[in-house]
Amino acid sequence: MQGNAILGQSGGPTAVINSSLCGIIQEALKHSKAGGIITDVLGMRFGIEGFMNDEVINLGKQQPEIIEGLKTTPSSALGSCRYKLQDKDFPKVLEQLKKYNVRYYFLIGGNDTMDTIHRVEKYCKEQGYDLCGVGVPKTVDNDLFATDHTPGFPSAARYVALSVKQAGMLARDMKRVDQFVVFQTVGRSAGWLPAAAAAAKLNEDDAPHIILLPERPFVLEQFLKEAKAVYNKFGWVSVVCGEGVCYADGKPISASQTADKFSNVEFGAMGGTSAAMVLHRILSQEFGWRGEFQIVESLQMSAADRAVALDIEEAYRCGQRAVQLAAAGQSGVMVTINRLSNSPYKIELGTAPLSQVANGEKPMPDEFICKDKLYVTEQCLDYLRPLIGTLPGYVRFDGSII
Repeated sequence: MQGNAILGQSGGPTAVINSSLCGIIQEALKHSKAGGIITDVLGMRFGIEGFMNDEVINLGKQQPEIIEGLKTTPSSALGSCRYKLQDKDFPKVLEQLKKYNVRYYFLIGGNDTMDTIHRVEKYCKEQGYDLCGVGVPKTVDNDLFATDHTPGFPSAARYVALSVKQAGMLARDMKRVDQFVVFQTVGRSAGWLPAAAAAAKLNEDDAPHIILLPERPFVLEQFLKEAKAVYNKFGWVSVVCGEGVCYADGKPISASQTADKFSNVEFGAMGGTSAAMVLHRILSQEFGWRGEFQIVESLQMSAADRAVALDIEEAYRCGQRAVQLAAAGQSGVMVTINRLSNSPYKIELGTAPLSQVANGEKPMPDEFICKDKLYVTEQCLDYLRPLIGTLPGYVRFDGSII
């Protein structure tokens, strides 16, 4: 099946999403230049939404150094969107595919993106149009089903670990002024990113002290008891929370009533507040402490200066693999990363059906979450450390010397 390939990016960016894009483009151009199954390599500007509006560029005409530079360029070079395809859109999508003679369709994104590829491919098959669709995983949340981790998560996890480590040192040394600090990560329903903060901890009094995960209900009495115990021991408290932390009845502690086009709650959006602000208010009102909250939002998605080399390489390989799968006749799948061992760290690339990925999520497993305290287990840290890499060490005075 010979025809053009088209590429797109969807959802929030990561520090390495463009590395996956680079992998797809360079691998597809190999086929194009060799007279293979792929003729031209096209790009959707602003995802499927832009494609329907004829916003398409020829990536094969870009300078090679620009394509290579994507590996270390943050954000989404093609532009992204969060558009949910309606039934009325499919005829238009098929019309566009025919117009540009697209036979190979690649999207980089999360489960909503995999759902888009799956639905488009299914519709084309029903209409008798041959289309090969392959997904490339992407999300900082790390909640994508069927893959050990997603490209983008290691870099975001390192960002969180470094931020909590450094902000924790500041809070420790300023505890006579501010008695607590709350750091909020993204993560709608999975606690992988807040859990990553634990990699920053070397000493008992280091940040973080408390980690609140969306996988466990928020219990006010337990939280206050833990915070008071930490304060009594160290004189200050470091709290890390996921944005999607909820009460036992499923109500987000952020109390947001706003949802996006995929019916996902937009935490901290208009109509609500943020989890970190709520926790700040709770601690201040209960104990009379002064403190601060830190909400970095998209910074953890786009901090190329903290990108992990392993993450860049794996993202690139996933992009390459998507084209190789399509060239081999595989369609309706997403590239997956399968971990073979922690030490030494070793992976292999596999596949998962788009239909499974689109309808599944990957929360943190029970064995990664402490039962007796608001924290994560050593097993969780064994999983995280190879992805985050070695963190810088900092010195502190020996307080026992007089």
